[in-house]
Amino acid sequence: MPFPVPRLRAALTVLVMTVAAVLSGPVPAARAAGVALTPVTGFGSNPGQLAMYVHRPASLPASPPVVVALHGCTQSAQVYADHSGLPQVAARAGFLLVFAEQRASNNLNKCFNWFQTADSRRGQGEAASIRQMVAHAVASYGADPRRVYVTGLSAGGAMTSVVLAAYPDVFTAGAVVAGVPYDCARDVASAYSCMNPGVDLSPAQWAQRVRDAHPAWTGPWPRVAVWQGDRDTTVVPRNADELRDQWTAVHGLSPQPTRTSVIGPDSTRHEEYAAADGTVAVEVNRVPAIGHGTPVDPGTGPAQCGSTAAAYFLDSICSSHWIAGFFGLTESGGDPTPPPGPGDGTASCWTGSNHHHVRAGRATTSGGYTWAKGSQQGMGLYNTFVTHTLKESPAGYFTVADGTCP
Repeated sequence: MPFPVPRLRAALTVLVMTVAAVLSGPVPAARAAGVALTPVTGFGSNPGQLAMYVHRPASLPASPPVVVALHGCTQSAQVYADHSGLPQVAARAGFLLVFAEQRASNNLNKCFNWFQTADSRRGQGEAASIRQMVAHAVASYGADPRRVYVTGLSAGGAMTSVVLAAYPDVFTAGAVVAGVPYDCARDVASAYSCMNPGVDLSPAQWAQRVRDAHPAWTGPWPRVAVWQGDRDTTVVPRNADELRDQWTAVHGLSPQPTRTSVIGPDSTRHEEYAAADGTVAVEVNRVPAIGHGTPVDPGTGPAQCGSTAAAYFLDSICSSHWIAGFFGLTESGGDPTPPPGPGDGTASCWTGSNHHHVRAGRATTSGGYTWAKGSQQGMGLYNTFVTHTLKESPAGYFTVADGTCP
C-alpha cells in the first residue's frame, strides 16, 4: 500500500509525467494481456471515476454469483487478474468476476482512496462506483444479487472494508488481504499510522464505526475473512487483530477463536469465529514467512492458483481458493488440520506439492526427487505438480499418508 497521493496533487503530477513521456519518444508496446477482461462503460454515474472490467468464465450457471476484485497500489485490473488466481478459481467454481480499477488521475500510485471520506462513505465517491458496478453486473449479466462478494489486496483490501461497512445490504461476505479496518484513517497522515504501526481501538469502538457507516441497517452483517502475512512491514500484522476485533464485535462474537487449525501447503494459521449456530462469521488467516502481498500457489492442483511473475504476489498458499471456499462458492480444499496439542502425540497432516513440502522443511530433495524427512519415503519428482499428504508423528518424522491421514 504505497503512498496514497490525493487527487489534486496526483492530477498535476500525471500531467507533468505525460508531457515528459511524449517528449522522450514513442512508448514501447505493452505486453500481451493474459486473462481476458471486457471493459465496461456506462455502468452508472460513476462518482468515483473508476474503471470497470468483467471476466466471464467459459461456463457459467444461470444467475451466477459475482465477486468484485480490488487491486493493490501500483497495480491494475489486468495485473490482478493475471496473477491473483481469481480467474482460475472462477472457472472451477462458476462465478462472474468484476474488477474495479483505480485511475492515476484519482491517485498517482493507483491506490483506492480508502482514507478519504469523499470516497469511503455510502452513496458517494469510489465506494458508490463499486456499488454501481455490482448493480450493472446483476442487470446486464444476470448475476445473483443475493450472492455478491468482494475481495482486495492492500489499498484494495482497505476499500473492501469500506464497501462491506457502507453496503451491508449488497455484499454477503468479503475478504481483506493485507488491509486495514474500516474508518481507520481520514487523511493521508493517519493512513500511514493506520498501516504501520497500526491503530488500537477497542472492539466496541471499531464496531461502532462500521454501524455508523449505515445507521439504518438492521439486517445481517457481511461475513469477513482476513488474510495477513506475518512478515508484512507495509501493513503490519497488528491490523489483522484490529480487523478481527472490528468484525467479531459487529457480529456480537468474542475475539477469542472458536476453532484454530492449519491450512494449505505452508501451514497457514487459520482462526474461526463462529456464531451459536456454527456459522463462521469471521476468520483470520495468518500466513507464515511472507511480507506484503497476495498469497498464491502456482500450479494446476485443485487447491492451487496464481503466479508470482509480478510484484506483491507471494508464493505460499492459494488464498483465492480458500477465499472462494469461505464465500461458499467452492469446496475449501479439505478440512483444516487441527494442530497437535503440546506433548499429546497427536499427528499433524499437511497436503501440498513436493515443492512446498521441501520449502516447509517436511521433505528434502536430491537428484531431482523428493524424500519425506524422517521416514525417507520417496515422494516422486521435485516440482509443484506432484502432491502428497504428509503425516508428522512424532515431531520431525514424516510419512506419506495419502488418503489415510485423519
